Amino acid sequence: MKIKFTTKLFGAIAGALLLSTSANAACGKITIADMNWSSASLMANVDKAMLEAMGCEVELVAGSTMPTFTSMNETGSPDVAPEIWANAFKDLVASATDAGRLHVANPEPMSGLGEGWWVLPATLDAHPELTSVEAILARPDLFPDNEDPSKGAFHGCPSGWSCQLINQSLFKAWDMEAKGWKLVDPGSNAGLDGSIAKAAESGGNWFGYYWNPTAIIGKYDMQQVEWGVPWAGDDNWHNCIALGADNCSDPKPSAWVNSVVIALVSDNMFYNGPKEAMGYFKARTWPGTVMNEMLVWMQDTGGTGADATVEFLTNHGDLWKTWVSADVAATVEASL
Repeated sequence: MKIKFTTKLFGAIAGALLLSTSANAACGKITIADMNWSSASLMANVDKAMLEAMGCEVELVAGSTMPTFTSMNETGSPDVAPEIWANAFKDLVASATDAGRLHVANPEPMSGLGEGWWVLPATLDAHPELTSVEAILARPDLFPDNEDPSKGAFHGCPSGWSCQLINQSLFKAWDMEAKGWKLVDPGSNAGLDGSIAKAAESGGNWFGYYWNPTAIIGKYDMQQVEWGVPWAGDDNWHNCIALGADNCSDPKPSAWVNSVVIALVSDNMFYNGPKEAMGYFKARTWPGTVMNEMLVWMQDTGGTGADATVEFLTNHGDLWKTWVSADVAATVEASL
């Protein structure tokens, strides 16, 4: 079922803003990247509602990670990128922000995010001794491979994903083949999700790679495995592990590199946006549990980022009202 009342919400906000034309004139037009994944699209639509309540004219423009960053860096447009995963180009981001072309509005737009290895909660309930990667690797028998039950199945990334190379290297670093494990290529994102769903709904165990925030983590309350070792440094990660097992002769066991996820704004937004805007972006850190709840809602209903904004604003006022002033909150709430 797809929800159909978003136009009403934003129309109501626009109507309420007729009462604040002077603020609108001061703010002008703001463009926000509506990125091509669910959490970023939800953020973009919530940002739109908040900035409109501050008196801005807001346009959402289609975006994705590198094209959006490149456009912002070279042309100053769009004005807001709500959720940029910057690990692969953090030096470019640093160069742009050091030069003052772009500004980090929030260095952590979500809590609890990142990549790693996960298991189902029922597995930990039944086996509380599985407190680290090393402890799990000692029990391949708990995660039998479908094709060869004598081996434990570790579910990696589909072919062509950068995380496929990383998981290949970590599989080698942890000497998992010798410990009785098989690295499984799920074939696709759908295949990876399907393997989790099948295990969860049949009472089985599952061990493998995933990332947060995502609907699948929220739906099945997936638990991230403690690495038990620290991140093994830039050289080991970027010059070995990230290159894949064939190009990494001696990878060291390592925790996953910390994910660099930021909200970026343009000079125009930073200097000419409403005075409350930068305070809003700084305060606007989504708890991972709330974001996952919304992603599950989007998946179950077929709702878009705009649809989910209505759901979020209606049911999570205790959260978003802490991000803005009472006046802005009242304008948004009146539209509901």
